Amino acid sequence: MNTNEKETENKNFDFVFGKTNYILMVAGIIILVLGYILLSGGGSDDPNTFNPAMFNAQRLYVSPILIVVGFVVEIFAIMFNPNKGKDK
Repeated sequence: MNTNEKETENKNFDFVFGKTNYILMVAGIIILVLGYILLSGGGSDDPNTFNPAMFNAQRLYVSPILIVVGFVVEIFAIMFNPNKGKDK
């Protein structure tokens, strides 16, 4: 192999994921972080007192839905192929 063949091989290098995949991955991570932030809190400073904020709708419904949506977005970002319909 001479140097011209090596240069040609290096020019044909493509990444596994495209720009769209990375944007979707970042969006999924942001959704996951937001879900985990909403899930936190609700504790009590005094262990002998009950804090009903632990069982509010934010922690029981909204944050788990956001976490599941975040994982679905991440799976979609990994599986998405923007070049599927195009011929190479």
